[in-house]
Amino acid sequence: MDIDVTVVGAGPAGLSAAIVLARAGRKVAVHEWHARAGSRFHGDFQGLENWSSDEDVLAELQAWGITPDFLAYPVQDGIGFDAAGGRHAMTSDRPLFYLVERGGGPQSLEQGLLRQASDLGVEVHFNSRIDKTSGTAILAAGPRRADIIASGYIFDTDHENGAYIAFDDRLAPRGYAYLLVHEGRGTMASCLFSGFKQQRHYVNLTAAFFQQKTGIVMRNKRSFGGFGNLRLPRRAVQGHHPVVGEQAGFQDAMAGFGLRFSIASGVLAAHSILEEGDYEDLWRQQLLPRMKTGIVNRFLFNGIGSRGRHWVTRKLMQSNTSGRLHKLYSPSAPHTALFPLARQRFRASLRDPSCDHRDCTCVWCEHGTKT
Repeated sequence: MDIDVTVVGAGPAGLSAAIVLARAGRKVAVHEWHARAGSRFHGDFQGLENWSSDEDVLAELQAWGITPDFLAYPVQDGIGFDAAGGRHAMTSDRPLFYLVERGGGPQSLEQGLLRQASDLGVEVHFNSRIDKTSGTAILAAGPRRADIIASGYIFDTDHENGAYIAFDDRLAPRGYAYLLVHEGRGTMASCLFSGFKQQRHYVNLTAAFFQQKTGIVMRNKRSFGGFGNLRLPRRAVQGHHPVVGEQAGFQDAMAGFGLRFSIASGVLAAHSILEEGDYEDLWRQQLLPRMKTGIVNRFLFNGIGSRGRHWVTRKLMQSNTSGRLHKLYSPSAPHTALFPLARQRFRASLRDPSCDHRDCTCVWCEHGTKT
C-alpha cells in the first residue's frame, strides 16, 4: 500500500506516534533495525511515573487513543531507604507509578503497543535500517549516548510484591538503587549517574544491601543493563522531520523516569502531522517546562553533595510522596531563575570521567556504542 507516514524506530515513542496516526486513517510504516520491538530490554520492570502531571498517566494514554494493553500495575506505596540505611514508608494518595515490563515478553510495554499498531493496520518491518527518508517521516531511533546507566539482575523469587528504593551514593553515585517485585519475578538495579566503570561493584553492593534489608532470595538471576540520554534539545526537527523520544533527548533529567515524556513526544509529533501544526511549538509548550524543571533539579541534586542529597531524599520519602514529587517537578519561579545557570553547567556535571572506553565493561561500552 502507499505509505503516508514513515516512522523510524519501534520504541514507545515511535509506536505511539504510529497508533495515533493510524487511528486517524493514515497509512503508516514503522521500520526497526533490530529483530524485535524492545530489543534493548530484557523483561526488566520499570516505572511509568505518575507524579509529573495532575492527570493520571493511564488516563492520559487513553485520551490519546492508546489503550494500556500491557502490564501496568499501580504502585501506591513502597519502602525507601536513606543513606544511613533508615527505612521509610512511602505513601501516596494515588498511584506513584505504574510498574511496566520492558522488552519482548507478551505483557511488555513494547509488545502491547506493537499489537495495537498492527491491529490498526500499521506495517512494521524489523531488521530494516532506514538511512534516508522521503515524504513525511518521524524519527524515533533511541538514545545516542549514555548519561545514565542502570545495571542489575532480573530473577525469580517467592518474595511478596513490593517496591523499594535506596538513595545512597555508595550504592549508586548521584543516583539510586531499586528493587521491584511482582508476581514471582523481580528486578534489582543500581541506577548510576557517575562511576560507570565500577558498575559491577555497585551492582554487587546493591544486591547485598537489598538482601540484607528485605530478606529477598533471588533465583535464576540474569544480568541486565540499560542506558539513557539526558539533554535538552534546542530543536527537535531533523530535515523537516519531527524527532521524538530519546533520539531527541526527551528524558527526565532528575531521575531517568522518561517514558512519559517519550510517549508524549510521539503523540505530539503525530498531531503536528494530522493538524498540519508546528511540532516545535507543541513540544515546547507541553514538554519543555517540565524538562527545564528536571534539569534544574538534577543540577541542584548533583551540587548539594552527599549530605544534601541525604536530607532531600529523606524529605521526599515522608508522607504523600507523590505530592512531594509533583511539587518538585512542577515549574516554579525559583526553577525559572536557576535554569540559565543550570543549563550552562549541568551538561558538564553529567560527564563521567571513569568511563574512558578503555577496558570498560559498563552497559554503554559493551552495548550502547554499537548502536
